[in-house]
Amino acid sequence: MMRVLYVDDEPDIREIAELALELDPEFEVRVCGSGSEALTIAQDWLPEIVLLDVMMPGIDGPTTLGMLRANPCTHAIPVVFITARVQAGETAKLSALGAAGVLAKPFDPMTLATEVRGFLL
Repeated sequence: MMRVLYVDDEPDIREIAELALELDPEFEVRVCGSGSEALTIAQDWLPEIVLLDVMMPGIDGPTTLGMLRANPCTHAIPVVFITARVQAGETAKLSALGAAGVLAKPFDPMTLATEVRGFLL
């Protein structure tokens, strides 16, 4: 099983993402609604990948990524940002922060698991 953590402050999007990711029988999926919750789950559960919303109240995605990188337990976990802002400049900024990639939001629920698997290979 591959552990996938999906982080988004929107409950509807979390639910759709969880269902979409669970279409892959090899994914074990957990979801949470904040950066602080993601930091705790990532350290305790050690997912193979974190899918992280960029814009969230409190601790946003880029800050969460920085905190994951600063923790020896989670520094090597690949993080893919999920964002509606997928213009080249925005994508380049997120990649420069150390993101493994950027996925456009809204995502296609039928292809999300396949896209995520591509980041794990």
